[in-house]
Amino acid sequence: MLVPPIGTIQYITHPLLRKKAVDFAVLRLDQIDDEVSGNKFFKLKYNLKAAKESGKKTILTFGGAFSNHIFATASAAHAAGLPSIGVIRGQDADLGNPTLRHAKEMGMVLRLVDRESYRNKDSPEFLDKLKEEFGDFYLIPEGGTNELAIAGTKEILGKETAGFSHICVSIGTGGTFAGLAATIKNHQNLLGFSSLKGDFIYRQISEMLAKYEIKPKGSHAVHAEYHFGGYGKTKPELIGFLQWFHSEFGIPLDPIYTGKLAFALWDLIGKDHFAKQSRILMIHTGGLQGNEGFSEKTGIILPAT
Repeated sequence: MLVPPIGTIQYITHPLLRKKAVDFAVLRLDQIDDEVSGNKFFKLKYNLKAAKESGKKTILTFGGAFSNHIFATASAAHAAGLPSIGVIRGQDADLGNPTLRHAKEMGMVLRLVDRESYRNKDSPEFLDKLKEEFGDFYLIPEGGTNELAIAGTKEILGKETAGFSHICVSIGTGGTFAGLAATIKNHQNLLGFSSLKGDFIYRQISEMLAKYEIKPKGSHAVHAEYHFGGYGKTKPELIGFLQWFHSEFGIPLDPIYTGKLAFALWDLIGKDHFAKQSRILMIHTGGLQGNEGFSEKTGIILPAT
């Protein structure tokens, strides 16, 4: 995979921002690539390189039926000339949904497993069974987060982002947060917003930073109160905000990650969480491919471009 161009930084204006005397901009990583966009580009970059160098001929990874990671890995492996296997959570997963349909078009072999077995996907016994079925493979974990993924996400920030006081990102597995934590400047505050329900995320992030010996130069904090019921859960208030944000600023968001992030930031700005003259940068981590499947499933139309 090629080194991506620096994502466009899109500044937005609004009476609320003027009233609160803060700047707000969005780093449009969703525009990096049509199929391997957002943080997935960075997470997969060095993993695919390592797969080729290892001599292993096949990529295997895990994900749900609407997974951004499955979509991106299938596309990236196809572009790299590597066969791929996607182990999908749920034997009832619809192989015809937009995400899995695209994965199959990219040549990914899909293996549906029941949810109980999926919970044991990291066990040696489960992985041995997959090796018996598929032969040797290069394993990329669910969500793509590992040491090589973090090496990639360390490249998201650069000189163009150095002037911002706050770097803000959604959290799933935490790999993007970790990469940003490793590269923020002394004067910067990194804020992560979990899309999953539960206080476990605080421990998960703390353990990840310790595991990879990441000691942020700036400050960092995690917010766990904007999950809207948990991973994949939404509420009408969130959907309405996504539609408003797109109509107001022309920026599409997804309801799983970036929509919750933007909602949280807008809410916190309104509540004076940010000091005057703060310069807030929201990282748009992509994931817009899932909007088509969300619309098919719910009948609610969300923009994907």
